[in-house]
Amino acid sequence: MKKTIGLMAVSMLALAGAAPAAFAQDKEITFINCGDELTAGYAEHFAEWEAANPGFKVVPEIVGWGQCQDKVTTLAAAGTPVALAYVGSRTLKQFAQNDLIVPVPMTEEEKAAYYNYVPDTVTFDGTQWGVPVAFSTKALFWNKDLFEAAGLDPETPPKTWEEKIAFAKQITENTDAAGYGAVAKTFDNTMHQFLHWVYTNNGQVIDADGNITLNSPQVLAALTALKDIIPYSEEGPTAYEQNEVRAIWLDGGVAMIEASPGAALRAEEAGMNWGVANLPLGPDAKGPGTLLITDALAVFKGTGVEEQAISLAKYITDGDRQWDAEMAQGLTPLRPLHSDELVAEKPYWAPFLDGIEFGGPEPLLTDYIGLQNVMIEMVQSVVTGAAEPAAALEKAAAELEQYK
Repeated sequence: MKKTIGLMAVSMLALAGAAPAAFAQDKEITFINCGDELTAGYAEHFAEWEAANPGFKVVPEIVGWGQCQDKVTTLAAAGTPVALAYVGSRTLKQFAQNDLIVPVPMTEEEKAAYYNYVPDTVTFDGTQWGVPVAFSTKALFWNKDLFEAAGLDPETPPKTWEEKIAFAKQITENTDAAGYGAVAKTFDNTMHQFLHWVYTNNGQVIDADGNITLNSPQVLAALTALKDIIPYSEEGPTAYEQNEVRAIWLDGGVAMIEASPGAALRAEEAGMNWGVANLPLGPDAKGPGTLLITDALAVFKGTGVEEQAISLAKYITDGDRQWDAEMAQGLTPLRPLHSDELVAEKPYWAPFLDGIEFGGPEPLLTDYIGLQNVMIEMVQSVVTGAAEPAAALEKAAAELEQYK
């Protein structure tokens, strides 16, 4: 039987947020932009696109991060979708299988312009279901002063999991700080942070044929390594998500974290003595890896302007327009357009780009909330000592079968 999306009841407030177009002279392309303000450059790009497409008007609505995904989903389920919306790419499979969005075909040339694997984050069954609009990769940040205080070379970060655990132990035992910032709160980035371990050991959650591959030696090694570093992490890691752990690192409370490029900007502002490097690798790694998370622009079905919404989505995310938006937001670039110049100007960007080659996409399952909850429970059970890694992994893999 076809699975239905886990959609909430539609509130009158959510329905009232849909922009009416019945009396507009131009056909409206309603667009939900997540965040506190319209993405940098979009106002100008909308005007340019409208000038080239007379008879259509872009009507953006800004919705805060905490409510954005729910509002998009609510409107689509109620049959009153927006034409275009910013969504987490992990939601695309669920939307598509519930016939709520339309495919966004990409030419081979369009796909080749992205960093490798980026198109995979919006693809299943060989079809692209969105346009990538934001990209996140992670690298290892370390506090050089804490390394030196612990008797470690402040200029030499760990290159392997074994070294990372050993360094964390030495820092914990020889300073007042924890060696490593572990993320284990009931929050989506607990799953994301664990997937960095998975993708630095050549592991995966689901393969290209839709088989759950979580219960593998590579992922077991990742979960075991996480368990082994917990004694040298901040106290009570189930209370912290990644931004909270980053704050502890900025205050000198932990020596090593995995974080996005934004941590570099904050460390500079704080006057820290810090470094950033590729994520340490597991024993089965083929090369530098990281979780490749993208957000996407999804085109919703039934608005009558699907073709124009696809055109608009591709226009605002193309070439220098996308690059400028990424640089304004401190995001990893989706395409290697000006990456050489970026690294030359700001060398700390190198590890965020190095990890892409052997990285992996956020798993696309039919129920991303189900996936997220299973992965968080698995991590928490191991971090708290409630389960051993092998048993936790076996249980999680079995539970994920229902969400494929």
